[in-house]
Amino acid sequence: MIKFAVVGQGHIGKRHAEMIRRNPEAELVAVCDVLPKEELGLKDLEVPYFSSIDDMFNSGIDIDVVNICTPNGFHAEYAIKALAKKHHVVIEKPIALSKKDAEMIVFKSLEVSKHVFCVMQNRYSPPSVWLKEVVTDNLLGDIYMVQLNCYWNRDDRYYKPGNWHGDHKLDGGTLFTQFSHFIDIMYWLFGDIANIRGNFKDFLHHDLTDFEDSGVVTFDFVNGGMGSLNYSTAVWDTNLESSITIVGEKGTIKVAGQYMNEVVYCHIKDYDMPELAPSNPPNDYGAYKGSAQNHHLVIQNVVEKLEQKCSITTNVLEGLKVIDIIERIYQVRDAQWLKKKSSK
Repeated sequence: MIKFAVVGQGHIGKRHAEMIRRNPEAELVAVCDVLPKEELGLKDLEVPYFSSIDDMFNSGIDIDVVNICTPNGFHAEYAIKALAKKHHVVIEKPIALSKKDAEMIVFKSLEVSKHVFCVMQNRYSPPSVWLKEVVTDNLLGDIYMVQLNCYWNRDDRYYKPGNWHGDHKLDGGTLFTQFSHFIDIMYWLFGDIANIRGNFKDFLHHDLTDFEDSGVVTFDFVNGGMGSLNYSTAVWDTNLESSITIVGEKGTIKVAGQYMNEVVYCHIKDYDMPELAPSNPPNDYGAYKGSAQNHHLVIQNVVEKLEQKCSITTNVLEGLKVIDIIERIYQVRDAQWLKKKSSK
């Protein structure tokens, strides 16, 4: 039985805890949050509850894995603390808000010989698994163009006063919190990017966030081909789509839907597309929705890896690369905004 502790009991932390409870090979042994458990609706919690990660570690509870589900700005700090205590860690996306901090996680994990599991659960969705097989088998031939579109709604129902969402130090930005899942899919399929150019705007969130809500980014893939990322959280009322269009030498694919959850076009030379299993629905947070409900598969991957039955679905080096890509995109944004500010 693999013993888990969950740090952070917001929406996603509660989901981690529930998926651990449902797994017959996992045991939830502790949870931790800075807020009183009664305030979080956890008064009937049946495992020890701690108000700080240090108190949890000092309690002497036997823990194999620590799941970090806090605001983004604490991910690296708490992951490094857990690794220093010789625990494996599961880190919600993004694993850090800077490449430097992500590298510190990598270093510490190597130093103590413990695993880091990055939560990029969209990799488990049937269209994503199928896309990986198509690209790995080179069915499309040379990749010419990739277009990634992410158009979601995040308004004052999400960015509430006093909440960490929208705060630069705790949230990090739209690409970190909303769309890092899809940047991960792109990197997983096609590798690193270079020659980044972009245009960024804050259309709707001037009084709600410290950063942009929309961007148009172009780049080249190191492995060949060119790509673009168009994203926005200024969509009115509800999410519109998350999609990827791939134009290759021998075919074209588009995977779309609100959460990149359905194949809407596939035309490949000498290829018949198989029937895919249905995708799981998105995480539903009431006024807004997130990515796919695949966290049970994340927990199962942890269990099976620690039982030496499989490899890690999204390892720490892949998590690091996603941070690196977003950081480089935001360097372009910051340079553009500084230029505009200095020209006024």
